[in-house]
Amino acid sequence: MKIEVCSADITNIEVDGIVNAANTSLLGGSGVDGAIHRKGGIEILEECKKIRSRQGGCKVGEAVYTVAGNLPSNYVIHTVGPVWSGGINKEKELLSLCYTNSLKIANQLQLKSIAFPNISTGIYKFPKPLAAEIAISSVINFLEKENTSLIKVYFVCLDQENEQLYRDNLRGRIELTH
Repeated sequence: MKIEVCSADITNIEVDGIVNAANTSLLGGSGVDGAIHRKGGIEILEECKKIRSRQGGCKVGEAVYTVAGNLPSNYVIHTVGPVWSGGINKEKELLSLCYTNSLKIANQLQLKSIAFPNISTGIYKFPKPLAAEIAISSVINFLEKENTSLIKVYFVCLDQENEQLYRDNLRGRIELTH
């Protein structure tokens, strides 16, 4: 298992599946969510509408998947991160569930590679250092406990601050590729 940290546009990463930091409506939004919907095209939106009709959207901490449309991957795993409210509403646990539930879907789909954005650290205001720690711990814990098809996990950071936080958190914990 290899983990790679990079600063890039997640919509350009060639992997089996990318994770979308979605909102509960699944209809696109700003940030990563908006970029994935714009570049992925109408196919993603149409599948999201079907999921909404079937189950009413996606709850915080849960994950669902769609095709990737025009993206250079096969699937988009949509997960809804928590809005930070000082840590009093189980935000840490919910953020961890975003990663765990996304990895469960990746296993179900037998993906070999997956790319995660920095979930909840944009307009949802989750503190970046804490979010990086939770993301890495959640992914490593899952990979250590589960029999998985995954060979490579990417943390695709939007900015250098997040990239450095992820690198610092990974140092000495697992093989880090560049």
